[in-house]
Parts: sequence; C-alpha cells; structure tokens
Amino acid sequence: MEQLTTVGRFAVWALPVIFAITLHEVAHGWIAKLLGDKTADRLGRLTLNPLKHVDPVGTIILPGVMLVLGGFIFGWAKPVPVDWGKLHKPKRDIGLVALAGPLANLLMVVCWILISKLAHVIGDRYYSLPMIYMAAAGIYINLMLMLINLVPLPPLDGGRIMTSLLPDKWAYRYGQLEQYGLVILLILIATPALSMLLGGPMNLLLNQSLLYAGIPYGILYQLMGPGG
Repeated sequence: MEQLTTVGRFAVWALPVIFAITLHEVAHGWIAKLLGDKTADRLGRLTLNPLKHVDPVGTIILPGVMLVLGGFIFGWAKPVPVDWGKLHKPKRDIGLVALAGPLANLLMVVCWILISKLAHVIGDRYYSLPMIYMAAAGIYINLMLMLINLVPLPPLDGGRIMTSLLPDKWAYRYGQLEQYGLVILLILIATPALSMLLGGPMNLLLNQSLLYAGIPYGILYQLMGPGG
C-alpha cells in the first residue's frame, strides 16, 4: 500500500468532502421546494456548484486543519435558507426538510461503495487506486456527517426532526436550545463525549461499508494522517 503525502491526502479528500457537504445542503433546499418553499431555488442554492455553498471556515479551513492534525474530520457548508412559514405543513415539513440532509449523505455512501466496486472491475491501478482512496474518504465523511447531523441537538438536523415530532408545548421549549446549540456542539467535539455517543454506530457502519466496498481498513488509516 503506497504511503500518501500530506498533499496527496488533501487531493483525495477534496472532492468527497465538497460533494458530501454540498449535496447535504442541496437536499434540504430541494425538499423544501417540493414542500412549498422556493427560497433556496430563488437564491440559486439548488445547484451542485460548490462555490455557491462553500463556507470558508467550515468547508475549507476546519477540515484542512483536522486533516493535517490527523484523525477526526468534520465540516459544514453555508446553510440553505428555508422559510418555514411557506411550507405546506410547517411543523411536519421542518422534520422532512431536516431529514433530507442525512438521507443524502447515506445515498452518497452507497454511491461511493459502487464507485469502489467499479474501480475493482477496472483493475488498472493508475485509474482504480485513486477511485478507491476517494471512495474510502467519501464513505467516511458521509457517515460522519450523517451521524453528527442526526444528534438531536438544535440547530442540527436531528434537533429539527425532534422538534417536529414533539407536542407543540415541548417543541417550543426544546427549540430554545438552539441559541446554545453551537456552543454545545463545539464542547462535544472538543471532548470525548461525541466519540462516546457516536463511536459505536460509526464503527459499525464504517466497517460494514468498507467491507461491501472491498476497501482495506489500512487505506482509511493512511487517509486520516498522523493521528489516524
């Protein structure tokens, strides 16, 4: 197995990270449009052009720093604007719009597994090896984004899904957590709490996905850098 340089790891991660974050946001806007709110479409956010979705910190700086340090990799894009009041049934539809993001990440996991299988069929290392490396990165980042966003903490998707399921009285109170959500999330990321919460599901899904894709776990260790 060839050893990747830092530049090589950046090259491998770039496309999977951009696609994972971009399609996650586009999915929110697309479902919102189907449910009555065309705000994202009107603002040109229902596009696969990553430049429309890039957040300098969340899409470039943070994932890059985490990649250099090794280990856990996370990021985000500019949130797609949704006018909840324009949705057909706001309380229900908030949950459906939120769920669209994690489902998009799950679909991308399947796509990366298929790309890896195609790479094995091609066989030529010049073409297949980069595809396999990117598939490993794509599987990892999409599973990570899916699971983190399903944490029931506003303003994460899981928090909005929870709000849509709770009775109105409790939904209102639960929604008040949103003003503290980012701080709570940063604390979870900076401490072992997030790993304790998501470690089991992540390892299970990651191991099974890599197995289906025919990707050795050692490739992922290489992609994670010094701390991997």
